[in-house]
Parts: sequence; structure tokens; C-alpha cells
Amino acid sequence: MSRADSSPDAAAAPTPARQRRKAARPQELLDAALELFVEKGFAATRTEEVAARAGVSKGTLYLYYPSKEDLLKAVILRNISGEIAEGMDIVRGWSEGTPELLAFVLHEWWRRFGETRASGICKLMMSEARNFPEIASFFADEVIKPMHGLLRTVIERGVERGEFRAVPMPQTVQLLTAPMLYLVMNKHSFGACEGVDLGIDPRRVIDAHVELTMQGMLPRPATAGPRP
Repeated sequence: MSRADSSPDAAAAPTPARQRRKAARPQELLDAALELFVEKGFAATRTEEVAARAGVSKGTLYLYYPSKEDLLKAVILRNISGEIAEGMDIVRGWSEGTPELLAFVLHEWWRRFGETRASGICKLMMSEARNFPEIASFFADEVIKPMHGLLRTVIERGVERGEFRAVPMPQTVQLLTAPMLYLVMNKHSFGACEGVDLGIDPRRVIDAHVELTMQGMLPRPATAGPRP
């Protein structure tokens, strides 16, 4: 081996552009698929369109994602599931009050998901789940149930610390989720129409949502007798 071959500069040679491109290709395909799924819907999007937008052949796409269903599942895992898992880590490590934690979780959900292109996945699932039950089941297992579990953990924390009263858990979790879905659906329907302004400020809506929820979950004073 020559001196040039063993030099530090040779060892630190940059990765060829073609290799860098290959490493980035799965993410490029997921980005292209997300854009098209949100723009056109799942059923109306063809795999060749995804490949073309990502700048690769249809055959290359199938090397990474054998079907359009696999592609959508990968989009969901990449854009939502990881965020929920990270959110659960934040909840478990939180040291302040639970009301502050709940407000943080909902605002972070909007910042990391609601404000991004990935929020269109919710509208996509609401409109097409009935026609693709396997994808609907996957979304429920990977997104809905974990998100409900995260919110349940937050509420249980508040109850254990005496910050919240005992509440009907499944219904409370669903009520916490509903306004967030409303904000996403509005963003990708009326909010996407030029000239249509319903005066919805997502962050202020979330503030009001948190305030009203807190009032409903505050511990109640003991009563002298049974309620009429």
C-alpha cells in the first residue's frame, strides 16, 4: 500500500455523490409519496407518479416499497409514529405539573404534526379508510391507539398527583383528541380554499381547549350529601 493510500486524507475521502443519493433515496420516495397522497388521495395516486416526482424509475421504487400500501405505511411510520414515541418519552420524564404537561403535549402535537405536511395524512385516512380497511387497521394500531395511550398516561398522572379528579378515561381521551382533529381537517379543507377564512387560530383554540379541559378535570369539593 502506498503512502498516499494510507494517509488521513485518503481515509476521510468524501462519499461519492451516487452513494449519497442512494442513501437518501428512501426518504425522497417517502417525501414524494406524502405530497401526492395529500394532494390527490391514496386511491388516485399512481406509483409511477411517486417515482417520477422522486426522480427515479418505478422499478427503483419497488425495490424499497413493494406496493403502494407498503409505501403509505412507511409514510405513516416515518411522519407520525416516531413523534408519538418521542412524546411518550417526554411525558415519562416530565417533572413539572400535569396541567402544564397536557398543554405542552397538545401544543407540541400541533407544532410537530399539525403545522406540517404530514397533517394531511389524517384527512387522507378519514376520507379513504373505509375503502382500505387494512390501512385503516394499521393506522389505528400505529397512530390512534398509541396517541390515546399517551393522553391516558398524562391524565392518570394528574389523577395520581391529585391535580385532576377521576374522570371517565376513554371518553375524556376522545374529547381531548376531537378538537385537534377538527383543526387538521379544517386546515386541509376550508383552510386550503383561497378566500375562505373561518377565523380559526389553532394555537388560541388549543389554549381555550386546555383551559376548558382543566376546569372540567379539577378536583371537586366534597358535598354534604347525595346530589339531587
